[in-house]
Amino acid sequence: MKKLFPIVAFIAVALISMTMAGFAYFATQEAARIKFEAAADDALNRIESRIDLHLSLLRSTQALFDARNGDISQSEFKAFFNALDVDNNFAGLRGIGFLGLVKTGDEAAVERDILHDFGASHPVYPETTQPWRAPIMLFEPLDPSNQASIGYDMFSEPVRRAAIEKAMADDQQHASGLVQLGQGQGATQTFTGFLVFVRLNVETAPEVINASRSSTAGFLYAAFRSRDLFQIALSRAPLLPVNTEIYDGAVSSDNLLFRSETPPASSFGERLLVTRNITVAGRPWTVLFRPTSAFSQPSSRTIPVMLGLLGLLAAGAIALVARYQQRAYEAASRLHETTEKSLLEKDLMLQEMKHRIKNSITRVLAIARQTASRATDVNEFSASFSARLQAMAASQDMLTRSRWQKADLADLLRIELGQVFGKDLPEGLLSGPEVLLDETTTQALGLTFHELATNALKYGEAGNSARSANSLEGDWALKVEWSLEGRGRERTLALNWREAGKKKVEAPAETGFGTKLIDLNVTRELRGTIKRDFQADGLKVEIRIPLTA
Repeated sequence: MKKLFPIVAFIAVALISMTMAGFAYFATQEAARIKFEAAADDALNRIESRIDLHLSLLRSTQALFDARNGDISQSEFKAFFNALDVDNNFAGLRGIGFLGLVKTGDEAAVERDILHDFGASHPVYPETTQPWRAPIMLFEPLDPSNQASIGYDMFSEPVRRAAIEKAMADDQQHASGLVQLGQGQGATQTFTGFLVFVRLNVETAPEVINASRSSTAGFLYAAFRSRDLFQIALSRAPLLPVNTEIYDGAVSSDNLLFRSETPPASSFGERLLVTRNITVAGRPWTVLFRPTSAFSQPSSRTIPVMLGLLGLLAAGAIALVARYQQRAYEAASRLHETTEKSLLEKDLMLQEMKHRIKNSITRVLAIARQTASRATDVNEFSASFSARLQAMAASQDMLTRSRWQKADLADLLRIELGQVFGKDLPEGLLSGPEVLLDETTTQALGLTFHELATNALKYGEAGNSARSANSLEGDWALKVEWSLEGRGRERTLALNWREAGKKKVEAPAETGFGTKLIDLNVTRELRGTIKRDFQADGLKVEIRIPLTA
């Protein structure tokens, strides 16, 4: 039995692993299906929202006709349509029109109304055997390309007639099947689309006094270009990774209203096909969604495969451990390796800390010697030396918080300027993109900004503005702006320090330690350049420093 234990363990673990891999595979497929269904439902919502917006326009037009009891002239209808700004607000709408309703043989009355509105004769056409006539009496936008549509009898065409007959029965909107828009005498271009009709009632007075009744005077209708309508609905950002097909009723090439230009991805096949049935103005549509190449699955297919392989490897490892007892030896070996690596890393950390402490002490001693050589008394030395140590400490503190990785330039400026001018710095004092500085650049620029701010406070007008910032909001004599030039390892930090005032700033007769410290930090330690421009209304300092990636 002990001899068979490794084999039994291998088979048991392998079966468990393959079962888990199978579950992972089906979970991956289900996650992809759920994600794509969410994208498909988003696309469907966009389509339905766009259609509802356009149908609301038809309802508004109906309200206008109802308010005027159907008495709308061609000029009034045109003014109403132009006020809608259809091109910007209702893209995909071919136009809005009005159909008169008369019995066959009574076309003369309709033709007289058309002649009155348009000033030109538009006979009702074509010939028909139907008992009713529904000619176009008003339509907008009306241009030379569709003038001939006035007088066209929609009741003579079977697809349009079916929708009109439904609209005659109630006050609801009714969509037609797929039609070719732009048909008529002299038409040169047609568009695939559909129409939506709604009955228009008017009050007419019968023979009985003080009585009234409603009768159908005609129909309002909206014509939609399918391609434009659905492209506008689906092109809203963010673009969805779906290929969309819309059919009037059953899925058939004869019923195709719209198909996306972006083809579906062949790699998914029909596995992620999503079918939705919607009703538009009483007419059923079928919408098919397929993923495009832009669709990304929430998890990789390789995960189940890797899980299965890892399971087999784990089964083999368990079988080997059970037979040869290798796990204990490997664990001891890994522990020893980890211990050696930990000791090496600790030694490297100690060496790095000693190096940083040595550099900091050297810098402090140099600042102390130079500050003492320029100080006239102990108080001046104490103030200057303490301020510079605080500037160094601020830089060290920023680096410590970031675990000696990077420090933000804007934060460094706020800290150093805040120590000199106070913490409440005005808005707009600092301007520039995010720049992350390494340890050396942070320490050198920290002292540089401190010295520049100290000089501005002592010799310029920034100090006066800083002391009066609360009472003179926005009157700040100091501006610091920076930008990044170049890319990758060739980036350069360009920083402009501007002190503006009402008096002319003269160049100093001799160079002080603070100026020397600034120059040494920028040119030697950071390998950059610094230019000072003493102008009639202040001082401009331009600093350029190459940055490492």
